[in-house]
Amino acid sequence: MLKRTHTCGDLTLDHVGQTVTLNGWVDSWRDFGGLVFIDVRDRYGLTQCVFEPEVGAELQAAARELRSEYVVAIRGVVAPRLPGKENPNLKTGSLEVRAKELEVLNATPTPPFEIKGAEANEELRLKYRYLDLRRPAMQQVFIIRHKMAQVMRNTMTAGGFLEIETPILGRSTPEGARDFLVPSRVHAGHFYALPQSPQLYKQVLMVAGFDRYFQIARCFRDEDLRANRQPEFTQLDIEMSFVEDEDVMTAMEPMVASMAQEFTGEAPTLPLPRFEYHDVMERYGNDRPDLRYGLELKDLADLATETEFKVFQLAIENGQRIRGICAPGAGLKYSRKDLDGLTEYSATFGTKGLVWLKVEEATLTGPTAKFFTPELQAKLRERFDAKPGDLILIVADSQAVTSQALTNLRTRLAGELKLYDPKSFHYSWVTRFPLLHWDAEEGRYAAEHHPFTMPLAEDLPLLETDPARVRAQAYDLVINGEEAAGGTIRCHDPKIQSKIFSLLGLTPEQAEEKFGFLLGALRNGAPPHGGIAFGFDRLVMLYAGLTNIRDCIAFPKTARGTDLMTGAPGGVDTRQLRELNIRLAD
Repeated sequence: MLKRTHTCGDLTLDHVGQTVTLNGWVDSWRDFGGLVFIDVRDRYGLTQCVFEPEVGAELQAAARELRSEYVVAIRGVVAPRLPGKENPNLKTGSLEVRAKELEVLNATPTPPFEIKGAEANEELRLKYRYLDLRRPAMQQVFIIRHKMAQVMRNTMTAGGFLEIETPILGRSTPEGARDFLVPSRVHAGHFYALPQSPQLYKQVLMVAGFDRYFQIARCFRDEDLRANRQPEFTQLDIEMSFVEDEDVMTAMEPMVASMAQEFTGEAPTLPLPRFEYHDVMERYGNDRPDLRYGLELKDLADLATETEFKVFQLAIENGQRIRGICAPGAGLKYSRKDLDGLTEYSATFGTKGLVWLKVEEATLTGPTAKFFTPELQAKLRERFDAKPGDLILIVADSQAVTSQALTNLRTRLAGELKLYDPKSFHYSWVTRFPLLHWDAEEGRYAAEHHPFTMPLAEDLPLLETDPARVRAQAYDLVINGEEAAGGTIRCHDPKIQSKIFSLLGLTPEQAEEKFGFLLGALRNGAPPHGGIAFGFDRLVMLYAGLTNIRDCIAFPKTARGTDLMTGAPGGVDTRQLRELNIRLAD
């Protein structure tokens, strides 16, 4: 075999006159009669090789037989390209290799899709993932992924954190998503669970005195999938002792700035802005708002009392919310058909209608404008700071419906109206989430984040009187409307932890059975501690400019949780089931 001396991205004009050997895949070929050009590609780049008449008819004929994705070795002499034939878009575009030898290392059939052509459908790409990953665009994603891991490790190490591995085979615990279960062969009828996160182990590490821990951890959740979720994923997992929430956020910000500088060329100003949960829910309708643009939600309940519009009157009588947004310039750009489309879109989030008002020079226009007096129209314009050409959209319904509809309208309008630079980044913290929410179906409280979260000190008395009002020492990092990281300060007091378990419907006996090791650790000198986990795959997705998390995981699952390349999940033979004491239901 002709072993490579250089990669396809190495060569420069400094190598002119040197004999080199390239190994790689045929990217393209061009036959001009006397000259045969072969572009050879590897993950480092692409180099043009030329087979001139001087090499002989046999070698030229062999070059003409090459096809896309053949694996080849080519030896030749580096030479500058002819004047006017340079390719400024290519790193090696000023030179070529004048071939003297050719070895076909592997001839391949015609690929099911073009590696350098238009992107194939996702199912085909996932079935032939080894070909999909050969595409330069995909390889760039995994270069970003590698660099991100290095930034994380370097920043954590510089901050005094120790990288410690925690078990993959653990115990199933209640709360959160469903566990992936692994049957034990030795202990019949018993199961391990794959970790949804290293949460309990890292808390125990704090009790053990490892006051700064991190791990790039594989995690598993058996939940329904969507574009930004996978059943197995990676997170940067972190825990710290003797800290409060502000300490954790402040400690993480240098790493956030380092990642931003590395992948966007611009670091955000520190400290990052902080917003409380209640505030962002009121202003933006969700707890991970995209703050690259405005379009804030406004409450209109007080103004609605001044109109005889029956929809608003009924909403007020039923204790519902009346809220709206104002889209700059949309009044000029959106036709009646477009506005009907927005109404239909809002209905997918439970609305029974959408009030729209176009802002003119002296008045508001629209089907419902007649219900708004000139005085009320003036107040609406002032409330939204609306300018001529703007569009006011109003929804009257429950808190949940108005939030869902308006936050999604906000996102859609911002994209359609091009209100922000898609390549820009905005970073912020959202803090003080609810500790619990009432699960009507289960008839008990459920944890908003997880059951190991410490309440705010001033809200501790509410655990006894009004648990739904208790705020948590919880914080999420939001980047461009995506939750990039989430963390909490933990319950280091076993009495408070036991109280939360009881609110979640666990008896003392059940709490001991499920979490006895944790409660025991807390009773044996647990320091105040807290941590955070960064969604590694999601961060790669954001910085690579992708919209689907499957494109930044080497071998992802489909939306149905299957691996199209290997055929997983698959069946197993009866002997294996017997060894595990498992019998399948008919």
